[in-house]
Amino acid sequence: MMRRFFTMGVLAACALLLWGDQARGGFRRVEAGDGGGGPDINIIMREVRVAPIRAHVGDVIRVDMVVENHGDLGNDIANVELLANGKAVDSKLYNYGFGGEGDRIYRATFYWNTRGVKPGEYKIRGEVFVWYDTSPFDNFLEVSQPLVLLAPGAAFPAGEPGGGSAMTRDPRYKPAAGPGEEEGAARPGGRTGSY
Repeated sequence: MMRRFFTMGVLAACALLLWGDQARGGFRRVEAGDGGGGPDINIIMREVRVAPIRAHVGDVIRVDMVVENHGDLGNDIANVELLANGKAVDSKLYNYGFGGEGDRIYRATFYWNTRGVKPGEYKIRGEVFVWYDTSPFDNFLEVSQPLVLLAPGAAFPAGEPGGGSAMTRDPRYKPAAGPGEEEGAARPGGRTGSY
């Protein structure tokens, strides 16, 4: 009987050790500048754009995000999330670093159906999470202007029309200017599309 408890205890301890390592991101341990030969992982949320910024409950809100892989070009997966007042309302997985030097810029588009959402102001935030990112401070951006959702049919304050848009951009990000940039046209050396 004691042998069985001892064996179960050892197995449980091993399972916890393995699970704990997986919960921290797997068996590869990458530290910035550790010289361990691991990849430099640096994913940056560069831009978050919301339209319309004044809407009624039941409208669909489009949120466009620009994410840049500023680290090594290794193939991996990241989770991009759309948050409203700190609550995740949508997320997508995408592969980053896939395809070579030109694939540094990624675009994720979300369509948030606000049916059933309470009227009010919502802070919109785009966030991308990657284990062992060398600079986790730039994995998110919050749009400074809140999304205003009113009850269906309600008039906007001060006679403002519905619609409009708001955008927050990382000040270090300088997108290439060109025709169709606002519509999500492909940039030289990058790709566009929803993930």
